[in-house]
Parts: sequence; structure tokens; C-alpha cells
Amino acid sequence: MDKIQTLISFVKPYYNTPDPAHDWAHIGRVAKTARQLAEGLNVNMDCVLAGVYCHDLVNLPKDHPDRKNASTLAAKEAKPLLEKSGFTPDEIAIVEKAIIEHSFSKGLKPSCLEAAIVQDADRLDALGAIGILRCAAVNTQMKANFYDPFDPLAEERELNDKAFMIDHYYVKLYKLPGMMNTERGRKLGEERVAYMKTFINTLMGEIRG
Repeated sequence: MDKIQTLISFVKPYYNTPDPAHDWAHIGRVAKTARQLAEGLNVNMDCVLAGVYCHDLVNLPKDHPDRKNASTLAAKEAKPLLEKSGFTPDEIAIVEKAIIEHSFSKGLKPSCLEAAIVQDADRLDALGAIGILRCAAVNTQMKANFYDPFDPLAEERELNDKAFMIDHYYVKLYKLPGMMNTERGRKLGEERVAYMKTFINTLMGEIRG
């Protein structure tokens, strides 16, 4: 068994969660996207995949007071699992960077290409059709409304994505393509945001008639 397969056997139980935005299916999608972003680039693919498989080992709710430290805690949790899977100290250092730096709430710029790919791949999973589903799932967990019935697009009020799901599209999600580290990530992000905007236009037609 190679080290990635060994690592998967260690980390998979962590993702047996009722949170559909951060479950094993999420990890699988991010791994698929990471492979796509890394194609043809000079990267350590084992480190990229390890970063993906370990990036949500510690997943705290968005309203948790220690939310900003979740990726640091995940990196700490990952280290012994990486050692037991056969990763070298140099590789573990790269993976730890990828885990810590993927976090949106930390606001860190990736310090290596492996970390950049993990960050882009994870953020792409917040966009497109799956992004719509994930945003709705998190919205439900946060006990927020889908939209403000009096001003759904916040044309005459301040955006408030803690209260309204659609506001989160404008507060964060639509901005993600411009924050991507790789050209492929930007292109995929723009395509996925275009789909989301079509969805919002359709939704507004249903709401407003």
C-alpha cells in the first residue's frame, strides 16, 4: 500500500460527519479538482493530495470562537498520521503549510505551489452547482434565512450573510475567482460563478414574478 492509500485509511473516519459541506464527498471533489489544477505542473503530487485529505481533519462551525485556528489544529492532527503513512519530514512540512494556508479565515497567501493548489481546489468547491448546495447546507446549520423578502439583493440595505444566504454570494463567493492562485483556478472559478449568477437571476424571477 502506498503512502497516500495508507493516509486515506487513517483520515477517512474523520469525515464521517452529518455536515454535507465538509464530508468525504467534499474531500473527493477537492482531490479531483487538485489533480486537474496540478496537471503538467512541477509539484509533489503526494503532498498536494495529502494536503487535501487532511485539510478538514479539524472542522469548526463558522460561528465557533476558535474558527480561525481550525486549519492550524488540523495540521497538528495530521502530522502523526503523515509520519505513520511514510511521509518524510520535508514532505510533512509542505503538507502542513498546505493545510494551514488553505483557510479563508486566516487570509494567508500560499507559500508554495502545493499549498496554492490545495487552496484553489478547496475554494472552487464553494462555487458552481455544488457551491449552491453547500451554501444552502451551511445556511441551514447557521439558522439563517435564504434571503431578505423585502430586499433580496441588498439594494437598499447593508449585506448581512449571517442573516441571509444570498448575501454570502456577494460578501464572499463571487470574489473567489479573483483570489485564485493558479490560472486554471481562476478560469474554473469564473465559469462556476457565471452559473451561480444564472441561478440567482432565475431565483429572482421566481421571487419577484
